[in-house]
Amino acid sequence: NTLDVNSVLSARGGNRGVRRSQYSSRSAGRALGRAVRGLQRAAPESAGSKAERRGDAGRARMRSPSVAMLLAVLRPVQALRGPTHKARHLTRRFSGEAWTVSRTRTAFTDYFESKREHSFVKSSPVVPLSDPTLLFANAGMNQFKPIFLGQVEPGTSLEGLTRATNSQKCIRAGGKHNDLEDVGLDTYHHTFFEMMGSWSFGDYFKAEAIQWATELMCDVYGLDKERLYATYFEGGDGLEPDLEAKQLWLDAGFAPERVLPGNKADNFWEMGDSGPCGPCTELHYDCIGGRDAAPLVNMDDASVIEIWNLVFIQFNRDGRTGELSSLPAKHVDTGLGLERLVAILNEKPSNYDTDAFQFLFDATHQLLPEGSAPYQGKLGDEDVGLRDTAYRAVADHIRCLCFAIADGAVVSNEGRGYVLRRILRRAVRYGVQTLGAQPGFFSKLAPALAASPYGDAYPELRNELDRVVSVLQEEEATFEKTLERGLRYLDEELAKSDGTLSGEAAFFLYDSLGFPVDLTELVAREKGYGVDVNGFEKEMQTQVERSRADRQAKAAAALGSATIELGAAETAALLASGVSQTTQSAVADAVKDDAVSGSGVVQALFIVDESGALQRVEARDLSDGPVGVVLDESPFYAEAGGQKNDVGVIEVDGVSLEVRDVQAYAGYVLHTCVATEGSIRVSASVESKVDAENRRRNAINHSMTHALNWALWTKLGDGVAQRGSDNDAERLRFDFSHGKALTTDELEEVEALVNGVIEKNDPVQRALVPLDEAMQIESLRAVFGENYPDPVRVVAVGLGEDTLDDVRADPSNAKWRAASIELCGGTHSLASGDAQRFVITREEAVAKGVRRVEAVTNGKAAEAARVGDELLAACQTLEKEEAPSQEQQKELRARIDAATCSAALKPKLRASLEAVAKRLAAKEKAKGAAAAGAAAEVVVEKCDEAAAAGHTSVVVEVPAGVDGKSVGKLAKKIHKAHPDLALFVVAGGGGKVGAFAAVPDGHALAPAGAWLNAALEPLGGRGGGKPTFAQGSAKGDDASAVVAAAKAFAA
Repeated sequence: NTLDVNSVLSARGGNRGVRRSQYSSRSAGRALGRAVRGLQRAAPESAGSKAERRGDAGRARMRSPSVAMLLAVLRPVQALRGPTHKARHLTRRFSGEAWTVSRTRTAFTDYFESKREHSFVKSSPVVPLSDPTLLFANAGMNQFKPIFLGQVEPGTSLEGLTRATNSQKCIRAGGKHNDLEDVGLDTYHHTFFEMMGSWSFGDYFKAEAIQWATELMCDVYGLDKERLYATYFEGGDGLEPDLEAKQLWLDAGFAPERVLPGNKADNFWEMGDSGPCGPCTELHYDCIGGRDAAPLVNMDDASVIEIWNLVFIQFNRDGRTGELSSLPAKHVDTGLGLERLVAILNEKPSNYDTDAFQFLFDATHQLLPEGSAPYQGKLGDEDVGLRDTAYRAVADHIRCLCFAIADGAVVSNEGRGYVLRRILRRAVRYGVQTLGAQPGFFSKLAPALAASPYGDAYPELRNELDRVVSVLQEEEATFEKTLERGLRYLDEELAKSDGTLSGEAAFFLYDSLGFPVDLTELVAREKGYGVDVNGFEKEMQTQVERSRADRQAKAAAALGSATIELGAAETAALLASGVSQTTQSAVADAVKDDAVSGSGVVQALFIVDESGALQRVEARDLSDGPVGVVLDESPFYAEAGGQKNDVGVIEVDGVSLEVRDVQAYAGYVLHTCVATEGSIRVSASVESKVDAENRRRNAINHSMTHALNWALWTKLGDGVAQRGSDNDAERLRFDFSHGKALTTDELEEVEALVNGVIEKNDPVQRALVPLDEAMQIESLRAVFGENYPDPVRVVAVGLGEDTLDDVRADPSNAKWRAASIELCGGTHSLASGDAQRFVITREEAVAKGVRRVEAVTNGKAAEAARVGDELLAACQTLEKEEAPSQEQQKELRARIDAATCSAALKPKLRASLEAVAKRLAAKEKAKGAAAAGAAAEVVVEKCDEAAAAGHTSVVVEVPAGVDGKSVGKLAKKIHKAHPDLALFVVAGGGGKVGAFAAVPDGHALAPAGAWLNAALEPLGGRGGGKPTFAQGSAKGDDASAVVAAAKAFAA
């Protein structure tokens, strides 16, 4: 008695089936509408659902047979076309208790945490600040990459982790995961989403993962197992099929026809061209049911949706040979889309019809003009004017931007910052141009997201709300200006084009005006033009290659050749071969910042061969190029936390290897060394010698970075948060969140606060503290998103007579706000006074809402102060001079611009120069006025004489200093007294002769320019102006030649 949906579709709408490609046309949509109406009229009440027939009241609850069949037909269509009002009403009414986003998320993590002994690891920031290979966190496994790559640092929270679960904040926009232009146009593309996941790190494997996935889906979430389809890797490219996974799904109760083979593209996961990889198995859900949906699995059919991917990481791929080898430890990495599952559990045809988005549609509607239509869920041709597309885009994009900015992202014109700018401008364009919202509406949606249950799950949305709103407001305002400038330039370029805007012009709009290329394409298309996108991409590629070449050149200059890095295979092989992790005296539990030498034994050697592949070798001829040396013990500090690594030498068998780079991988310290002669071999004994002076200056600058962080926070408030740092032996740099430039007074006060810390000369205190205890300390400064070890090192600067033991005994005492207290594993000075002096040399913006301060200490600070004093004295001297020359002012201005001195002093120096320039300008103006007055008397007298004598023109020479404005006024005065008199004035002096001609209309000497240029011709001068008044000049001092030529022309 089961109703065959396909047969109904075939009978009533033609043989169209249910594939998206077949029912996506308008005619198919109309046919389906007729089929639905037919079902409503004709479906027998006794044709109960499969759930009812088997007595499953839980699945059939509150759903009549006719409605069940109606939903079966509606669901695949509405997944593409959007729900009608009636369909949404029916779905809400008959779906039973709603699975909210919060409830669905909690059920997942609770299952794995409480029932399957997984550790809950909170979502990492959606901006992977410590992983430059990623624009955004795009999967739950991102924060666990060190485990997969064998690069877990000892003592961190990842060490020893065997099982984990969470719901990870993800963004997929830009890079290879770039669906931005589809967001809003359909029901399933998003820039921001949550990926629920479970992981096993060398613990359980396929059997448990498949068993628990089945149990969670069917028993916890209550999905019908007969609607679930599992896929497994079918083999290929020399790989065996994953028949183990297939059998496990059969053992879990899946019918053989619902366990399907999948190809390598769908069912084999790889991190990249090299590294960990393995087969994966996927769960797909049939949103219709009561049919064989196997042919629709992995066919991009909206009615059969992939909901969970289970990856079995068991191999490592050699990037050079492409060969696979088994990993020493096998891992499980699973990912389940939260929004997608919520839609399925609530039988919604669209993710946008769930509580993940509905409240944002309401908030958007409230910001629109009165009478605006609310969100109606329409798609395609039904979405007239793209209003619902705009609603979806705005709701999706505000989620993406709020989470990204709250997690430390910045909006800029490159990298992830540019992706965010594109997303924001796309949302603003849709909101203003399509929905009719007022400019500035977008930032007003952020509080709605923060106030929602998302703010409960992710407190950063509320804690960072002020900064999020500020960044959005500023970026919206900038976009208004950018839009105006960009459209003007675009119109000019389109007018010159042959119907297609050049790639060069599109790139200029992007690179110089911040105009996203998709916006350029949209505007051009609206005007009937195309855009040479290939040309734009070539320009982009040229820029990328130029940047890459610059980076490679810098790396080559630093290392002499390719950088040597260790991956999972190398660290796993070291561990498997019994090589112990390097003992690092510079960051050992008993800190020894003065430990700058030590003995050790070579445990492993690595090189990059001619093909670019990393090789582990037993010996290395040093004349062949750089070598990576792993020692059992090392005094060298490995680069970390923005602090540059130590440099120095490693001596072996009478040969000195220059250590240029030091990096740590999973506890193994790799020293990249160069030498011109000799050799090195495994098991050789070595002596390591750190450049002690470089270490000392590097450590001092690092300690002063802490002091600067504290000073900025103290002066500017709690909104200041570290966004990056970089220091070496020469200088320090610190990036922090702040919405505007620091004033001169603020710079001076921050500089004074740091120098106050130096003057106190307090010891720099350090202690290993349990992480939970450390996080309770009042005023503790930690880097957002950083993975700290447990126990963690606490570093305090400026405690005075108090100690870290006092801090630990009373962690909530407000007095600790007067000291810098941070979590840090770097090297430090022994006392704050070691810095001697601190000078901020630069303050600038690096992105929206992020400022950068650069500073120097010690001798460089003293030199900066000396230079500043010299420039201040030079400015004061210039102020006292009666008439300093333009050359003197220009030279001093250039010195100020190029100088490394206090950033707070430079504005004062420039103001001093400006005051001198204004004084001289005023003096010249007064002098010119006096000259003009004297000249006027002479001219009036000569004109009166000429008129009395019956002349029709007069040429007058006056002293230098007369300008065109004053002569113009004088000419009008003369014209009133003598309407028929033509006047020519010559003013010579200072190496230049100026000339002015005033000729009445209709005069024989008209136009004035002809008279002027004839007079200036002997000196090679030119001029121009109106027919009645012209002015010009010539180089030289021979004013008499101009006078003679003017008289000759008038004769």
